[in-house]
Amino acid sequence: MNKKEIRLAVVGATGAVGAEMFRVLEQRNFPYSSLRAFASERSLGKNVSCKGKEISVEVTSQDVFNEIDIA
Repeated sequence: MNKKEIRLAVVGATGAVGAEMFRVLEQRNFPYSSLRAFASERSLGKNVSCKGKEISVEVTSQDVFNEIDIA
């Protein structure tokens, strides 16, 4: 797998750890082909930002990880 083909997910995207993960991804310019944000149902529909792009928060479930390389 090429580094630029990494499908990445941040779980707990709307919390403190999620915010730090997005900050580190931006700071280190971590390469990925896709980035998805997951959190609990309370955060469904919220948006988070990474590298200047808005990402819609999805509900975390076991099935979502079938299409993720790193979470």
